[in-house]
Amino acid sequence: MKNITFYNDVSMPIIGLGVFRIDKNQMNQAISSAYDIGYRHFDTAQMYGNEIELGFALKELKVNRADYLITTKIDNVNQGYESTLKAFQQSLKDLQTDYIDQLLIHWPGQDPKRTLETWKAFVKIYDEGLARVIGVSNFTIRHLQILDYSNIKPMSNQIERNPLQNENDIMPYLKAQNIIPIAWSPLGRGNIHFPFIEELAEKYNKTAAQIVLRWNIDSDVMIIPKSIHAERQAENFDLFAFELNQDEIEQINKLHTGERISFDPETYDF
Repeated sequence: MKNITFYNDVSMPIIGLGVFRIDKNQMNQAISSAYDIGYRHFDTAQMYGNEIELGFALKELKVNRADYLITTKIDNVNQGYESTLKAFQQSLKDLQTDYIDQLLIHWPGQDPKRTLETWKAFVKIYDEGLARVIGVSNFTIRHLQILDYSNIKPMSNQIERNPLQNENDIMPYLKAQNIIPIAWSPLGRGNIHFPFIEELAEKYNKTAAQIVLRWNIDSDVMIIPKSIHAERQAENFDLFAFELNQDEIEQINKLHTGERISFDPETYDF
């Protein structure tokens, strides 16, 4: 397993399991099978409404807290200084933990003051040792620049990244700022079956999904693919016996159309 190291020297696996829309009837089995396969990083959010279920499922593993990592995200309705601190405490309770490995602002919105107040709360949480990594999600360059004042800058930015939305416009900026990119929905909800990707799948004896996930890894991007099925979880995890060359990476980059699965962070507000 390859790890990614944040600028504060905390390391996390480059692949984790996303739990978006995994409900209470599926969570225990999904987490148990993923852990057996080798997943150690589990990504949730207040907005997903399943922190309680993930907390129970992780407890059911009956392993030490240090043996797995949790990412969660502050919901839009909870942003602001005091409300972020309060919501964070609820996440700790729901996830049955006394710290979070990675805490993210889920969406930036269009209110710089709200973003600043939320980040001040994040810095307090980080300074108190309650979150090992603090970062953001869906932030553009201009959103990140709102936080330039802070002595503690975002350590990560979780962004929509797949062949149709490769976010390559922001990637050089993230690298220059030592901000680790993390791809949510790295498989584009299945919209990955393009001729060149299928050619690579045949060349490497892998699936199209594995090619796309490896494209992210070879671009130094963390990934959090979601699956509740052990067979698919194992497939998504089996990425380290091959790698793409630079020309292949660039050819996949050319599939970019700008199409988005979710909101456009340049205009989305709440």
